Amino acid sequence: MVEVGAERRLDVVERERVTVLCMAPTEYRAVAKRAELRPLPSLRHAVAAGEPLNPEIVHLWRDATGLEVHDGYGQTETGALTGMPIGPPVRPGSMGLPLPGFRLWVEDDELCVDPSTVPTFFLDGGPGTWRTGDRVRQDEDGYLWFEGRSDDVIISAGYRIGPFEVESALVSHPAVAEAAAVAAPDEERGSVVRAVVVLREGHEPTEALVRELQAHARAQTAPYKYPRIVDFTDALPKTASGKIRRALLRGSG
Repeated sequence: MVEVGAERRLDVVERERVTVLCMAPTEYRAVAKRAELRPLPSLRHAVAAGEPLNPEIVHLWRDATGLEVHDGYGQTETGALTGMPIGPPVRPGSMGLPLPGFRLWVEDDELCVDPSTVPTFFLDGGPGTWRTGDRVRQDEDGYLWFEGRSDDVIISAGYRIGPFEVESALVSHPAVAEAAAVAAPDEERGSVVRAVVVLREGHEPTEALVRELQAHARAQTAPYKYPRIVDFTDALPKTASGKIRRALLRGSG
């Protein structure tokens, strides 16, 4: 979604007096970073689905429109499983609580589902536990926080690094429109974090900007999580639903 497309999205919301907006996180990021966000009087609720929504984008939408985007989680095999409840303040970066009727828990840092509570034929007669393949943590209030697909987690010098945290740190920088974090081979550490970054209009890829982004990510996360490699691109490869295709990026380094 280029700048003109992002502005047009807001124009449609205003013209059609949309009351509930549901978009993929990719679209929320594009509108927040490539258009001039503003109050949308008809809009009373905003929902995200498809992949995790970065905290910075929730903050940008809240500050400009007065609305907090409610994120959720689900899989093709299960449908929606979690959601941010209406009423309590949104917890930016969280995918919310289990929806009523579903039994979910975190085991060995992986989100698990009781298939008997999921009304879908995909899981009927399946295993006693549906292991989603997603690394998730649960806080003391029961809210779930996505850290990355198990096969996307970066192991560097023995540290396990979730790509979503690195990506969120980079997206919070004013020069960054989108970012993806993947593993890159390294003889000493086994792997290091490689960031592939799409810049906002008006910013140019330079070595000085690379160092600035690295310092920003280090300050926002932890010293061992910052991207030791930063590459720039015009667009990230995505699926039809807007999810970043990290496997393609791992093969392009």
